[in-house]
Amino acid sequence: MSMPPRASRRDFTWFVTAVLLPVPWTVAAAFGGLGMDPVWVASLAGLAILGAAFMLSWSCEVAERDIPQSLALLVLALVGVLPEYAVDISFAWRAGIAPEWAQYAVANMTGANRLLIGVGWTTVVLVACRANRSSALRLEASQGLEVRFLVWATLYSFLIPLNGQVDLFDALVLFGLFAAYVTCAIRGSVHGEEPLIGPALLIDDAFGDRGRRLWAVGLFIGAAYSIFVSAGPFAESLVHVGSQYGVDEFLLVQWIAPLASESPEFVVAILFAIRLRGSMAIGALLSSKVNQWTLLVGALPVAVALSAGRFVGLPLDDRQAQELLLTSSQSLFAALLIADREFSRREALILFVLFAFQFMLPDTHGLFTWIYLALSAGWLIFGPARKRREFFQLISTWPGGSRAER
Repeated sequence: MSMPPRASRRDFTWFVTAVLLPVPWTVAAAFGGLGMDPVWVASLAGLAILGAAFMLSWSCEVAERDIPQSLALLVLALVGVLPEYAVDISFAWRAGIAPEWAQYAVANMTGANRLLIGVGWTTVVLVACRANRSSALRLEASQGLEVRFLVWATLYSFLIPLNGQVDLFDALVLFGLFAAYVTCAIRGSVHGEEPLIGPALLIDDAFGDRGRRLWAVGLFIGAAYSIFVSAGPFAESLVHVGSQYGVDEFLLVQWIAPLASESPEFVVAILFAIRLRGSMAIGALLSSKVNQWTLLVGALPVAVALSAGRFVGLPLDDRQAQELLLTSSQSLFAALLIADREFSRREALILFVLFAFQFMLPDTHGLFTWIYLALSAGWLIFGPARKRREFFQLISTWPGGSRAER
């Protein structure tokens, strides 16, 4: 394959690297793991998930050239967080047989959600502001849709710990919110075709229409298979590594596993921000947050029930309930900050500093829950009148959306 003139050598290197990353583990998995040490299993399976996530993103970008926009939107909404789903649902499935695994499902889900806001959102804003030489990143009016559904999902999430579990009723509510979000997004999708960048551009340039479609399907199948054979071993090996080296397994699963599944999405968003497409970058991460906060959380009790073979939810002990409340509080404060569709560098730094401190001080998570809630209440009471007005106008138009979002 000759490198097309518009594709850079870096794009070609990214493409080849991502395709090769899953190979070592998929070969080892075909032979039963070859009796590898858990450290090697975690490393190779984690790299396989990382490479698969990149391939999924490029496959969906390329596929947008050939499928209806509404279908592309639905596929992207589901595929964008598939690596995270695979790891977390693997934990939930095991919890249906051995309830002690429930803590790891909650750890992975809350860690991924807090990383997305505390690191992903803030990095994109800071990079975009630097690239644009501005003090704030302004979102498109259409992205108010994601903010609205994020607020509603977050408000409902505060109710979940009251029952001591994430149950099937919660799943029904959260699936309903996700379905409403997708319906509104399809109805409002009137944007033009976005130009491809990076390896997706390389594929588009190097092949004709038929070749491009074959690559899109091939990358999708290869990535899906890599995730299928890697998610379970990766999740289980992380727990064994924690036990082997005396590391808190809960914290290991909460932060290391999401880094593998979320980092490709972060990289793609940062590339968008560098190329002066900051609104698209933060919009992609906003959509991912809505997906994780509705579809992913709702999928966990379903996986537990199917695995257990009876109507049962994902149990929450005191620590897991506290982690969920902290995640809800962070989501609420972040949604309030961007409700007016303007995200400043100062606001991004506040979110990052709060995340950094609660990350470094895990024994103070209860305190940080109250800090986030106090800041949210202060913003609602003493914040700029224009921002408060736009926030209440935003959520009062749910679920149909305003004309500006269509």
